[in-house]
Amino acid sequence: MFGFFSNTFDNLKNAVSKTAKTLVGNVVDSVQDEKEFSDFVLEDMEDLLISADLGVSYASELVDNLRNQTKIRPSEVKNYLKNSFLETLSKTGDTKLNITDDGLNILFITGVNGVGKTTLIGKLAYQFKQGGKKVLVAAADTFRAAAEEQLDIWSKRAGADIVRKDKGDPAAVVYEAIEKAKNENYDILLVDTAGRLQNKFNLMEELSKIKSVIDKKAPEALKECILVLDANTGQNGLQQAKVFTEAVNLTSVALTKLDGSAKGAIVLAIAKELKLPVKLIGVGEKMEDLKEFVPNDFINALFS
Repeated sequence: MFGFFSNTFDNLKNAVSKTAKTLVGNVVDSVQDEKEFSDFVLEDMEDLLISADLGVSYASELVDNLRNQTKIRPSEVKNYLKNSFLETLSKTGDTKLNITDDGLNILFITGVNGVGKTTLIGKLAYQFKQGGKKVLVAAADTFRAAAEEQLDIWSKRAGADIVRKDKGDPAAVVYEAIEKAKNENYDILLVDTAGRLQNKFNLMEELSKIKSVIDKKAPEALKECILVLDANTGQNGLQQAKVFTEAVNLTSVALTKLDGSAKGAIVLAIAKELKLPVKLIGVGEKMEDLKEFVPNDFINALFS
């Protein structure tokens, strides 16, 4: 259904090359000349996995599985990691965006300021437009300086329409956007939201208000609650995910700025800890550089 999210393996391989080095290359190199798994070798391996932003608990689990067993040799660690990572990603559920062809689809986009939320919404709008969809954007981040202007520029570039009320009430913006989307038969409504983690209470209150507007006005249309994370934040991304999970019922993650980051293992940490599927990845600055996340392709790119 979403062929317009084109994906090329070479592009993906380039994007994850730094993550591949820290998460796979360094770990495999550290054990490949060993005859068996000594405590020293395993501790070294665990440290490398943690420093690659896999997370302490997940790294410990992977290493503990290698203790006191004789089936897997150090020379087979690459395959062991590959299979383990694939299994982790397979437990998060479908990684395709939940979009239907009939009726309105609302995508609720959250994330802290600076992660690339506005850019991601612009690219999403563009790709939906390229796919023949009628797209509306709700500028519900009404407090951050220039947020609406940035979103307006991206929307125009994408060919999408926008509802904005500078300095207005975010919930009111979303209410008006849903009315317009329903009355004028839009296929997609992308809802931008503020992401001020400095005051967790205010953030949750605001997101909950917006969510309740959607639940009252168009509950059947809410298809995704997407958390946008910057790949470079590593384990901090996991903490952000936990805060936003408390505020709204997240359905998926979009990982931006994966190209050039050595911390792409956060994909696996989120899958393991929160059981949330990554559905979108940003691998460059062009409009077309927003890709669907395909677990097999991601893992093959990491290990090729």
